[in-house]
Amino acid sequence: MFAKFLKPATRCRRCGQNWTLHAADDFPPYISILLTGHIMAPVIIELGLHTALPGWAMMLIVAVMAVALLVALLQPAKGGVIALQWWLGLQGFAGHAGKVEAGVS
Repeated sequence: MFAKFLKPATRCRRCGQNWTLHAADDFPPYISILLTGHIMAPVIIELGLHTALPGWAMMLIVAVMAVALLVALLQPAKGGVIALQWWLGLQGFAGHAGKVEAGVS
């Protein structure tokens, strides 16, 4: 689905679906930030309660983990948003709902 890290391919290699019609905009980063925050909260609490690390070391660990999670979740979130738009026939896909194209009623 992706030609580059976050740039969708213009067309699907198998079926020819036009992927330039999507309007994912800011929703994938929102999903990534929301998930990262919920995953990191218990980690931060545990680090604060059960380690004798200095503050700067804990902050470094937390920052590296948060950035890694954000980067790891961003592409799947964007792919999921584009797929949901396609499946529901939203935005530029309005005339071609995914259920109709996929032969599902």
